[in-house]
Amino acid sequence: MADATTDFFESLSRRGHEPLLEKARGTLRIDLDRGKRTEHWFVKVDKGDIQVSHRDGKADSSIRARKDVFDGIARGETNAMAAVLRGAVAIDGDFELIVLFQRLFPGARRGAEATPR
Repeated sequence: MADATTDFFESLSRRGHEPLLEKARGTLRIDLDRGKRTEHWFVKVDKGDIQVSHRDGKADSSIRARKDVFDGIARGETNAMAAVLRGAVAIDGDFELIVLFQRLFPGARRGAEATPR
């Protein structure tokens, strides 16, 4: 059984084209801390066309979080921007691309943010 993060990225990959990103072009690397190892996801966006891989390379934007925090975002339990503001998620690079990308996450459920992570 796959986890929430894997489900999110596999779903994104299957879409191939995402209308919410039609004005976006660039690359994102998502680094997820899993204790002694880091899981990498690499997303290339070209005017809505999306490619997803596990590449660990240079990207226009990067997102770094603990795996469990990102799982919460991928499930819609944690708001991505709220996680950034409280320091649970670190971002770097092209902020506009990150803001556009966060639109793809399911909406956080009411009251889910009350529990600190």
